[in-house]
Amino acid sequence: MTLREPQATADTLSSSRLGEGTATERELSRQPDVWREAGRIVADRREALDAFLAPLLAAPDLRIVLTGAGSSAFVGEVAAPALSRRLHRRIEAVATTDLVSDPAGRLAEDVPTLLVSFARSGDSPESLAATETADRVLRDVHHLVITCAAEGRLARVHADRPRSFVLLTPERSNDEGFAMTSSFTSMLLSVLLVLLGDDEQVVGAVADAGAQVLDARARIEALAARAPERIVFLGSGPLAGIARESALKVLELTAGGIDTYFDSALGFRHGPKAVVDGATLVVVYASADPYTSRYDDDIARELRAAIGDDAVLTVRASGGGEADWVLRGLDGLDDGWLAVPFVLVGQLLALTASVNAGVPTDNPFPGGAVNRVVQGVTIHPLED
Repeated sequence: MTLREPQATADTLSSSRLGEGTATERELSRQPDVWREAGRIVADRREALDAFLAPLLAAPDLRIVLTGAGSSAFVGEVAAPALSRRLHRRIEAVATTDLVSDPAGRLAEDVPTLLVSFARSGDSPESLAATETADRVLRDVHHLVITCAAEGRLARVHADRPRSFVLLTPERSNDEGFAMTSSFTSMLLSVLLVLLGDDEQVVGAVADAGAQVLDARARIEALAARAPERIVFLGSGPLAGIARESALKVLELTAGGIDTYFDSALGFRHGPKAVVDGATLVVVYASADPYTSRYDDDIARELRAAIGDDAVLTVRASGGGEADWVLRGLDGLDDGWLAVPFVLVGQLLALTASVNAGVPTDNPFPGGAVNRVVQGVTIHPLED
């Protein structure tokens, strides 16, 4: 099977907004405004944040661990390499699901640690268990909680602890829909601003780029109208995290109806490229780093030669050719910042594919096979 030609033109598609009226579409579409609000929140709390963080960051042996579950874990996967590049210090992304199930392996070194926890609701079983596990295993641990829900268990438990700081993202970022959209990007933007410093111009550029994606959603709708059987997302460095997040969004919102894969530009050739055929759509998130982007361009060229220009979309911040989608106004920004507007491409693909498949986008699993807040997890007691 090969990708079919879209049944509507871009001009026709631009007159409507697929998914309109759903919470998911509403939350996805208002993200640029929510990002500006998130920037203001971090700026307003800067004095308190610095008072909490400065003594910790002054320690040369401080380990920073970014943690969360599912999409919240992928926030850390984007932010860790992005922050390490800029701060030149030890920053790791470890999912709460790994930290809770394997504390001896994930927290093997008892060194001063800042555990940065990301959570949309803060009510997933592993969210609080991860912080409690760290407190049990480590002698010197502080907690920065970045969450969308003031009423969540994670925020409430850590609200008044002297070794904890709770930063709430905008209230509107606490998505009602099944999929994390605004919550993912708001937490990602917030942690970058917290640790790299407030920058109103950067927030504005990122928000403007997000608006560019939303204004050109007809391009995404045309790609989804080609009815791919599988969608592959590729990215290098920090952008590997949004490749993974984008793949999860499509998988979730189509209720598993479209197979998805993610990998790095180099890693994809080592076996996973076997999934590529005429029914595959590939999205490559191209790095802004001149060296790293060479590998992204290499795989994009190779795949275009194999399955055609129309089946490969490269998203980038500058340069590129006619087949690329270039977001303007992002020149000079690192990949961590680019990840915020770039991931809207994956979110829109997921939304459009969900609508086209007739899946109830706000609740793709009405039978409860998969839940908005994970259920059924037993947290086993940790022995001394």
